[in-house]
Amino acid sequence: MWDLLTFEHLMTNQVIHLIYWAGLALIALGIFGTLGAAIGVVIRDPSVFGLLLAIPVVVGGLLVMGALLLLWRSFCEFYVAIFKISEDLAVLRSGLENERPTPPPARAPSGAPGA
Repeated sequence: MWDLLTFEHLMTNQVIHLIYWAGLALIALGIFGTLGAAIGVVIRDPSVFGLLLAIPVVVGGLLVMGALLLLWRSFCEFYVAIFKISEDLAVLRSGLENERPTPPPARAPSGAPGA
């Protein structure tokens, strides 16, 4: 418990999976909203013009949502990579603290002056 209060143990690494899936759910709601808007346009205007208006809405909405999916994935992977680097640095730091520095070897006095 003390590690969580002092930020010695980072819990974001476990939480990022939940955040990722929550973001995917929001993007999926956006996709359904886009499809619903296109269907609504076709229902309001059942002529050919309504269909011609709905097709670009669906295509544009799906392209935007696809780009959002890629951006969201890269955003979450970036944070996972940052926290992995932090963990690796903590392990390296603890390894260096556990090692005892060895004193340099003593130089043997030489008999020649100036040598």
